[in-house]
Amino acid sequence: MRLYTGQVELVAKNLLDVLMEGEDLEVTPENLPEVQKDIESVLKEFIRLDREMTNQARDKIADRGGRGSIGREKAKIAKRKGLDIVDDPVGYIIEQTIETFFHSHFVDEVYSLDRQMRKRMSPVLKKHMSVEEELDEEVRDKIKNLEEGSAAWEIEYQKAMGNLKRVKKLED
Repeated sequence: MRLYTGQVELVAKNLLDVLMEGEDLEVTPENLPEVQKDIESVLKEFIRLDREMTNQARDKIADRGGRGSIGREKAKIAKRKGLDIVDDPVGYIIEQTIETFFHSHFVDEVYSLDRQMRKRMSPVLKKHMSVEEELDEEVRDKIKNLEEGSAAWEIEYQKAMGNLKRVKKLED
C-alpha cells in the first residue's frame, strides 16, 4: 500500500467529506479548507516519513553489500522510532489525523468515538492506497505481448509505469 503526493489533496477531501457526512466533526463552513489542509499535512508527513525510512533502509542494505530486504529493514527502523507506519500504514494515518482534530483550531467539536471515525476513514484510505496494485494490473495489460521476466519486459514495464504515473499525476 502506498500513498502518492499527487493524491494528497483528493484523499484529504474525501476523508473530510466522509467525516462531515457522518457528523463526526463540527466544522464551520469557512473553516473546511483549513481542516482539509490539516489532513493534508498528516498525509504529507506520512509520505515524508515513509520515504525517509525507505532511504535509510536502502542505505543500511547498501552498507551490508546489498544483502537484505528493504521491507524488513524499514520495519526495524520504524519499530526503533516507535512508529507503526510499516505494519499498519492506514491505522497510523488515521491515528495521526484524529489526533490533529483534537489540536486543530479549525475543528469546533469532535462528536464521534475514535473507532467510529476509524471505521469511516479506513475504506477511503485503503481505496486510495491500493492504487499501486491497480497501476500494476493496467501496466501488465499494456505489455502482455512481452514475456514476463525478460529484459524487454522489465524495460517496457518501467516505461509504461512511469507514463501511467505521469498521466494520473502520481509521480513523487
